[in-house]
Amino acid sequence: MFRFKLLGTLLKINIQQELAYRADAVINLLLSLMWLGWELLGLRIIFSNTATLGGWGPGELLALLGVWRFVNTFMAALIWPNTERFNTSVRDGSLDYLLLQPVNSQFLVSFSRIVLWRAWDIVLAVVLIVVGINIGGTAITSANLASFLLLTVTGGLILYSLWIVLIACTFWFIKFDNNVTILQALLDAGRYPSTVYPVWLRLIVTFVVPIAVATTVPLQALRGELLWWQVLLFVAVSAASLLIAQRVWQAGVRRYSGASS
Repeated sequence: MFRFKLLGTLLKINIQQELAYRADAVINLLLSLMWLGWELLGLRIIFSNTATLGGWGPGELLALLGVWRFVNTFMAALIWPNTERFNTSVRDGSLDYLLLQPVNSQFLVSFSRIVLWRAWDIVLAVVLIVVGINIGGTAITSANLASFLLLTVTGGLILYSLWIVLIACTFWFIKFDNNVTILQALLDAGRYPSTVYPVWLRLIVTFVVPIAVATTVPLQALRGELLWWQVLLFVAVSAASLLIAQRVWQAGVRRYSGASS
């Protein structure tokens, strides 16, 4: 209950920050629409030359773009801002004060900065998914829809866990400011189905940096391509990832000796 109250407080602070720069929020919304138009143009160019891409049709690729934008929104609203904030706090010593707070430090690091205007991108993502499914004519069952929603959440949690592990590496390495660059570099790979990539890259985006787990896999569940045990396996992997991330973070905090040391 205390964490929910704290999260509410953090949301209020971030709302005040966003309202202080309203013009920036409007500009960012317009840029978001511009990028959406560019992405849709890219899909149009692709399907003007081929009927399918890796076995996926135009509607399915549009729905995949929606899932990718949902994941990208999660990263842009939470992961990237808090990465920058965390790296800065390590350099200037403000992390010392955060660790002294009577609250879970991982929670504070994760939710201190929330880019709230990105909620607009969630709306766009949902619209793309719904329109893409309708265009593709995919028959949606309640079980497939439930699996899709569940795997979308678990995919995001797996990426979050990987992020926690990467930033926790800062506790062991003196210079590790580019600790999430690989996530940023490979995130774009998630806008296309993993089947279009060569085997070696498919393995990377599925098991090493699991972008495909957060984008392609949920759509596969929606299309009815996954068995029940595969869905449960991804859920179990998500739970294990969270546990490992928590343990790595705690080990890093125990090792951290403060900026003044």
